[in-house]
Amino acid sequence: MKKSALQKARAAYQPKLPIVLTGAVKAEAGHATNSVADQEAIKNLFPNTYGLPELKFEKSSTPTPSKPVNVGVILSGGQAPGGHNVICGLFDGIKKVHRDSKLYGFLMGPGGFVNHDYMELTAEFIKDYRNTGGFDIIGSGRTKLETKEQFDKGLEILRELNISALVIIGGDDSNTNAAVLAEYYKSINAGVQVLGCPKTIDGDLKNDVIETSFGFDTATKVYSELIGNIQRDCNSAKKYWHFIKLMGRSASHIALECALQCQPNVCIISEEVEEKNMSLQDVVNYIADIVAARAAKGMNFGSVLIPEGLIEFIPAVKRLIAELNDLLAEKAEEFATVDAADQRDWIIDNLSEANAKVYKSLPPRVARQLSLDRDPHGNVQVSLIETEKLLSEMVGKRLEEMREEGSYNGKYASLHHFFGYEGRCSDPSNFDADYCYALGFNAACLIRAGVTGYMSSVRNLTKPSVQWVAGGIPITMMMNMERRNGEMKPVIQKALVRLDGAPFQKFAAQRDEWAVNTCYIYPGPIQFFGPAEICDQPTLTLKYEHQGK
Repeated sequence: MKKSALQKARAAYQPKLPIVLTGAVKAEAGHATNSVADQEAIKNLFPNTYGLPELKFEKSSTPTPSKPVNVGVILSGGQAPGGHNVICGLFDGIKKVHRDSKLYGFLMGPGGFVNHDYMELTAEFIKDYRNTGGFDIIGSGRTKLETKEQFDKGLEILRELNISALVIIGGDDSNTNAAVLAEYYKSINAGVQVLGCPKTIDGDLKNDVIETSFGFDTATKVYSELIGNIQRDCNSAKKYWHFIKLMGRSASHIALECALQCQPNVCIISEEVEEKNMSLQDVVNYIADIVAARAAKGMNFGSVLIPEGLIEFIPAVKRLIAELNDLLAEKAEEFATVDAADQRDWIIDNLSEANAKVYKSLPPRVARQLSLDRDPHGNVQVSLIETEKLLSEMVGKRLEEMREEGSYNGKYASLHHFFGYEGRCSDPSNFDADYCYALGFNAACLIRAGVTGYMSSVRNLTKPSVQWVAGGIPITMMMNMERRNGEMKPVIQKALVRLDGAPFQKFAAQRDEWAVNTCYIYPGPIQFFGPAEICDQPTLTLKYEHQGK
């Protein structure tokens, strides 16, 4: 594999481990846990893995004898910077347990596990992937693990390879799959541990002991560099409004972090839109008023940050989507027989009156995307909805109305951007390189502790990495019941932006000034080499969340 000079330098970087993981460790058990909601329902579904205690690793003065362990690993879902380092940390961790331990990677996600597509990951092979971005070491996929047939098929290859532990690296749905798999293998005494690692650049897989999901730090720094570049161009040309959509289907953490880093003129936070019961037109009016206020000061330019999931948070549209999800799950066969030209009318005829009215009010392309383009979980693929173009067009129309009213006399031209894939496979920042390596190494410690149904947890993340706290939390602790494909299912509860939280409050206190003045910050590219205060800093979200703790 040919490497650039930067790749060669990054390959030599040695991630920093929490000091507690650098020697022999012992697991200290805390109190028994409950799920975040729907305790009885979750307990009934997970009788063998519910109520487990939180675990915290402490240094041990008495190393215990060890024997080789064979471990399987799966990358599941969308890519996130640092996934390779999780695997490298896991590899080094099990080799520390015993040099004859083996790591097997299942290819292209959970599908490789079910279809028995795998490879052994050796030291020689792994060395080319240390501190690199992407998931290309073994590939990823979105196959859901949810049937007994899949579990049993996977167990065949685990037994064939003498694998006694499986680590699933993924987001909330993937770790939900890990919990279900752990429960099933425990119920049949399969002798296989199943563990998870928290991955998603969206930042919505977290709680008090999962302080952030890996990849969020790197992705937001990549996006902030791009936004900063655009804002500098914007402030140079002084003639365009840039509408920038950012990843974050279920939460606005990315948009909020990028706003804190770059100080745009407008940043829409989906959770606030829902809290204030805003309509789509309310959002448009809010942006248009800021455009007009800047035009009055001679500034016919600006930047607008938009979370990709915004449309789902507009209450009227959210109610529409909920009914659409159930309708298209319940009448999938009937809908499949409807001619394309008649599908819009069929949907309107089958919706409640209120939701049919909302559906008819949407631009045809948006309505079509809401009804036709769905992911494997039955959800709307909101990344396909060009919200940035929809809003800029509607803002333009509103400004023309304001011009006629005499409240606007500026110039308006818009450009559009969607930053998604640009941040998913970047070389991990020093923070993510360290954090991911620690998550993988910590997972090896959980394997040695003999537990199952746990997620690798590394916290105290605003401190230097040597002071990080390592352990594990039961995955069931993060779960609740949600409606998926027309049925109630156990899933990990998504962490939304808290409007009473420090990051949002910091943003809200400054946004009015950012709106009418040009306060842009240009973060520049990720720095890998240099002083820790430049290279090793966590996100502002983490910094503000930890202030006062």
